[in-house]
Amino acid sequence: MRKYSVIIPVYNRPDELQELLTCLDTQTYKNFEVIIVEDGSKVKSDLVVQSFQHKLDIHYFYKENGGQGFARNTGFEKSSGDYFILLDSDALIEPDYLSIVEQRLNSDYVDLYGGPDTDHPSFSPIQKAISYSMTSFITTGGIRGKKNNMGGTFHPRSFNMGLSRTVYERTGGFQTSRMGEDILFSIGALRLGFRSALIPEAFIYHKRRTQFAQFFRQLKFFGRARINIARFYPEELKLVHTIPFLFTAGVISIPFWFWIFKPFFYLGIAFVLLIILALFFDALRSTKSIKVAFLGIVAAFVQLFGYGIGFIQEGWTRIWEKKSHRETGATIEYPS
Repeated sequence: MRKYSVIIPVYNRPDELQELLTCLDTQTYKNFEVIIVEDGSKVKSDLVVQSFQHKLDIHYFYKENGGQGFARNTGFEKSSGDYFILLDSDALIEPDYLSIVEQRLNSDYVDLYGGPDTDHPSFSPIQKAISYSMTSFITTGGIRGKKNNMGGTFHPRSFNMGLSRTVYERTGGFQTSRMGEDILFSIGALRLGFRSALIPEAFIYHKRRTQFAQFFRQLKFFGRARINIARFYPEELKLVHTIPFLFTAGVISIPFWFWIFKPFFYLGIAFVLLIILALFFDALRSTKSIKVAFLGIVAAFVQLFGYGIGFIQEGWTRIWEKKSHRETGATIEYPS
């Protein structure tokens, strides 16, 4: 039986951590430890961890704030397992999550895996709308949670990722702490010859943000992160990654076309209405809720505008900075 080390960085989220630890306590596969790395939180989770000391093989470590990538590195260093599983603190998992991973690794072993994310029935309508937007083909081009997608090779994301101890030892862990750290890690591992795969059944319920303003700030950060990935691997910046920026610029330009060339103005209005209708019916099909479908339209526009603005903001910075600059993100505040 393979021993797993479940590594969870946490920052000011003790209540969410308690829910995730409750999920881990119900796992049908028992050969695992839990490593909690408190990343300089002001609202600590130590008491939550203490309440699970007699239920789980759990270990708690505190470090000064430096970002989730470096917090995960601390988790790697403190772990004793053969295989590491990285989960965000705002995740929930089913009781058979670890059993599913174990069965897959026994039948078709991979060095690196990722799992998809979805919404839970208990989530608020806004959370469900955000979950829809982050997983819809219309808004993401099928990049997230798909075996094959427009973005090229599957790169596991650290909200739901597994890797062998050998991958950690060969890569040295995360080289950056924020700004696309998980994709950069996956690219580095794949270039060393390790094999990755999506395990569709090893999904998580991902809470994400509970307000659209928080969601906008997070997606703006994601847009900036895509440019940072291109600092390290320019060839990984693909056309699909520019779509949110092109969409944002196109929508913002529509009013100006009324005075420049009216046919373009009316075409722009028609395009936006078509996107709104497509989003509504796709969200309705996916969520079976009219309210969530309407909120899904808002979430999609917030996502595309946030990502697009962050993309151009960091892209503009990239134009003027030294080409040798590489951003680790350790001193950059992650949006809460």
